[in-house]
Parts: sequence; C-alpha cells; structure tokens
Amino acid sequence: MNSTPPDGGGPPTAPPAFPPRPLRDVVALYAFQSGCPADFARVTLDFEPWEEGLAYEVAATHTVRGHVEPGELAEFHEALVEGVREELAVALDAGTAVAAMVVLHDTRIHEVDSKVGSFREAGRRAVRRAVLMAYGPK
Repeated sequence: MNSTPPDGGGPPTAPPAFPPRPLRDVVALYAFQSGCPADFARVTLDFEPWEEGLAYEVAATHTVRGHVEPGELAEFHEALVEGVREELAVALDAGTAVAAMVVLHDTRIHEVDSKVGSFREAGRRAVRRAVLMAYGPK
C-alpha cells in the first residue's frame, strides 16, 4: 500500500515499517515475586527488517540457561512469540506496518518459576524495548 506525498507530487512513498533498522540484543526480563512460586523469563532477541508480517526463528547459536523439561522449551518459545504479536498490535503508531524477523539468541529459565505466562510477558516487554530503541521515548 503506497501513499502519495502530502504535496500531491512525486513518487508514492511506502508506509513506515517496524523495525526501521536492525535492533540487536534486545533483552527482556520478566521477574515477578508475588509468592511462591514466582514468575521468571529472560530472553535476548534481534528485530530485523523483513518482509511484511512477523517471522520468527531460533538462532543456530541459541543458548538455554537453566533446567527445562522436554517439550517445555517449545511451549515457552511459542508463548514468547504470542507476546511479541500481542504487543506489536498495540505498541506501534497507526499506519506502521510490521515487517520483522525476530531472532531468539538466548533463553534463561528458572526450574520452578518459569511459566508460559512469564514468556508471553517477556515477549511483550521485548517489543516495548525494541520500540524504544527504534523511536526513542514518546
């Protein structure tokens, strides 16, 4: 979808896209102690310019720190991406398209305190941090 410049002349311009440039080493931490067990998730992501939409991959050099049960890591990563999608839907200015590849580099897990909801919230926080890195404070 192209738009015409405000002066009515010149070539059409593309709508702005997120991210506007590579955003590397975006660290998101969610640690909440309201009782026992608590909530914990920490991830390091890159947000790379990509085709329109949201793509996700785990880096070949991905590290996992902490104990995780078989199958649990995939659930945590699915929740992370869900949180990224949820926050992108509300964090960007109207008219800004999502055109991003999210690359996961590091996952930190606590044996007791890491849950699916913790990783969903970490995904949301990663987007907030990436938007701040891209555009500065509002």
